[in-house]
Amino acid sequence: MESEVAAKARREAETPATYIGLKTRAQRAKLSNGSVSASSHQPRSTEKKKKKSHKPTVDNKYSQWKTLVPILYDSLSNQSLVWPCLSCRWGPQFEQALAKNQQRLYLTEQTDGSVPNTLVVANCEAVKKQVISFSKFLNGEACSPFVKKYKTIIHPGEVNRIRELPQNSKIVATHTDSPDVLIWDTETQPDRHAVLGAPHSRPDLILTGHQDNAEFALAMFPTEPFVLSGGKDKSVVLWSIQDHITTAGTDSKSPGSSIKQTGGRSVGPRGVYHGHEDTVEDVAFCPSSAQEFCSVGDDSCLILWDARTGTGPAMKVEKAHDADLHCVDWNPHDNNLILTGSADNTVRLFDCRNLTSNGVGSPIYKFEGHNASVLSVQWSPDKSSVFGSAAEDGLLNIWDYDKVGKKSARAPKSPPGLLFQHAGHRDNMVDFHWNVLEPWTIVSVSGNCESNGGGGTLQIWRMSELIYRPEDEVLAELEDFKSQVFSCASRP
Repeated sequence: MESEVAAKARREAETPATYIGLKTRAQRAKLSNGSVSASSHQPRSTEKKKKKSHKPTVDNKYSQWKTLVPILYDSLSNQSLVWPCLSCRWGPQFEQALAKNQQRLYLTEQTDGSVPNTLVVANCEAVKKQVISFSKFLNGEACSPFVKKYKTIIHPGEVNRIRELPQNSKIVATHTDSPDVLIWDTETQPDRHAVLGAPHSRPDLILTGHQDNAEFALAMFPTEPFVLSGGKDKSVVLWSIQDHITTAGTDSKSPGSSIKQTGGRSVGPRGVYHGHEDTVEDVAFCPSSAQEFCSVGDDSCLILWDARTGTGPAMKVEKAHDADLHCVDWNPHDNNLILTGSADNTVRLFDCRNLTSNGVGSPIYKFEGHNASVLSVQWSPDKSSVFGSAAEDGLLNIWDYDKVGKKSARAPKSPPGLLFQHAGHRDNMVDFHWNVLEPWTIVSVSGNCESNGGGGTLQIWRMSELIYRPEDEVLAELEDFKSQVFSCASRP
């Protein structure tokens, strides 16, 4: 017989409660289904494709995952969304309690046009980090967070990406289907009712400089208010939010700007950088310098830039992957390490001190654990060698490159370096975000295919600490409670 907490976790996985969303379901989801080849160069969330060939694999993994939920997670929340969500980010903490902290969560609602697209500010109960040992799990001490909508901002166009300002995480930037980057103060923005015909909310700032749509590549610097973007114009653009102080009252809108009707104050770029030969899909700052950054694109290149030396590439890595590059992240613990993810289904780890060999990208290691395009990679804030990768196969893989080359008795057949595989989503895993305030806690979002009712799925989870703790400690603890395990297993 299942324990009470196990039964509760199983029910949550099978019958999720709906806290966020509107009353009508999306008729379309701008989520690409299937891998994008290097030759097609199609935006990865702009057209509805045919059903994915990996769909049966997703369903199989999901069915297996449901049976293991009680033992794989210290906490898990599974929320059903009425509309697809393309981006999710943790916001500031606003209340502390003994077991759970109240924290903001930023989400998107991508609608079918019957109501406006929105940026959603939600409240979340983030479960505090606690040592939940096997004995505590057996005694029912695992718990799950909940999410509730707090504020709706009516967005001028779909919200493809959200990034928060680390120094003041109530300030966020958004990418939409235009050349502009929009800056929002989520606390001072009024709560809006998203109905057909409602006027757009007005952004606090509009960052201009792109000559064509910039939809996905977006980053903010950790310690200063710098914003970085890339787009279809093949350029990388750098701004400082503080420049609005000196440009107040001026209009420096780019020729392609489509956000003039919102009336937000515009800010021009600090620099525009050219070197890519196709759409720039993602950008990242060097954690120690706002003048150094990197970018990846549909030209299969990884480019490093240094704003102090001009607007051309400081280093260009040709053929960093065998297909389009979709994502990049710079290690916040080690400035030498950069991650890239691609339509070739792999994640690659590069060392800035030795990026190429004979003019071609020379990664330290290729991580092969997905069977579809990798859409997002992020380093963990909790351990320097750990990172996550999300892909169109519906999986969010957690890797530890320190474990590459080391055999594990717990998972001998797993790809090298694979620490954990989250299979709770049943369609494209489009985005996820580590929580810097609650160790090992992740929010992840996906679309839902039509056979699953459309809409989207939001999950907030933390893997069992028995998984990432040192193996000898875990085995010793399991040995101590072996009798309880056998007792539970033998019950009718």
